[in-house]
Amino acid sequence: MIRKTLIIAGLVTTATSFAVNVSANKKDSTYIKKDALPKPALKLENGFSATLVAEGLDGARHIAVNRFGGIYVKLSKLKDGKGIYYLKDTDGDGTFDKQTGFGNYPGTGIYIKNGYLYASSNDDVFRYKLDDKEEVISPNEPEKIIEGLVNHNRDNSKSIVVDNNNNIYVNVGSYVNACLVEPNSLQAPYPCPVLDSAGGIWQYKANKPNQHFKDGIRYATGLKNIVGLDWNSKTNSLFVMQHGRDQLSELYPKLFTQEQNGLLPAETMYELKKGVDAGWPYAYYDQFQKKKILSPEYGGDGKKISDKKSADPIAVFPAHLAPNGLLFYTGNNFPAKYKNGAFIAFHGKSPELSKGYLVAFVPFKNAKPSGEWKVFADDFAGEGYATSGKAPQHKPCGLAQGPDGALYIADDAGGTIYRIQYNK
Repeated sequence: MIRKTLIIAGLVTTATSFAVNVSANKKDSTYIKKDALPKPALKLENGFSATLVAEGLDGARHIAVNRFGGIYVKLSKLKDGKGIYYLKDTDGDGTFDKQTGFGNYPGTGIYIKNGYLYASSNDDVFRYKLDDKEEVISPNEPEKIIEGLVNHNRDNSKSIVVDNNNNIYVNVGSYVNACLVEPNSLQAPYPCPVLDSAGGIWQYKANKPNQHFKDGIRYATGLKNIVGLDWNSKTNSLFVMQHGRDQLSELYPKLFTQEQNGLLPAETMYELKKGVDAGWPYAYYDQFQKKKILSPEYGGDGKKISDKKSADPIAVFPAHLAPNGLLFYTGNNFPAKYKNGAFIAFHGKSPELSKGYLVAFVPFKNAKPSGEWKVFADDFAGEGYATSGKAPQHKPCGLAQGPDGALYIADDAGGTIYRIQYNK
């Protein structure tokens, strides 16, 4: 069995959190009284420290930080009827003492670009005009720019990112594991009918209202589900993290053992250009054989190599880590080795590693991965989680970079937001 070495150093504690002061003086806003709470611990590389900057945001998915340090948080479930929260430091002391909620829909995607805040539900995409402080001008009057995206209540998060040419990219995940669309059938149809409206990335215009699903371009296909994605301005291209398939031994016990089911397939990173096919559901990537393997739904046995032309991943990771956030770091706070590299928020647990719920880092050079990935931030799940049998306390999901180069991490299990900085 292939195992990767975990590079973890330095136990670093998180710091201040907040308690709600009910005397809010503005509709949909809450002012926060700063009270010290017990300090949870994260394991970080030496020289880094972490601060807990917000809590009580259950279902905090993706986040976006504006040029002035304000944080927009997208929630997967409503809090007091609101699906987006704006966190602001009103007195400049480095802590967020005001929360403002708006948007009456849950979801995952949120992004700032060209004077607008973009946010998604599980069906639609909206945008809000920002003022010169990058704060939403009319929070109760969003402009709907895309509607009618496929949503079958499975892998339905509509993650979004905007490029430098006013194009917005939207994930539409597959609502089936491996295109087994007929009940009780273990043989999938070819071509897979799901790919017409899901299992890929769709491109729309970021500045055009009232677009429908049919108005988009299927930019890339063969991707089971993408939650973490980012636009890389160095390469001028889209990078995504794919959630791999499941149920190999459950559906095909004569071909795969339970152990293999926990080890396969790899979670994969792709650089996407228009027209790319990543191979799902016809193939999956086996990180041990280092090959694209024909899926059993299409006649594979775990060894047959897929002869379908599809893209190779540019980086691979252990199975079932569930990559939910991707961010290319462009700041100057972290040491030089992190510049232009990729941070990944892993939302699941790997049987291969016997751990999970961590943030990883992949170094990049000349716009390509230049070394092995490593664990950057660990122990979100809580002390003793691995042996306690308890549910993880926190699960990393969203990533964002602050104007000072700090890294922000959203946790949708515990509803907390972390800030990580390097202590020069």
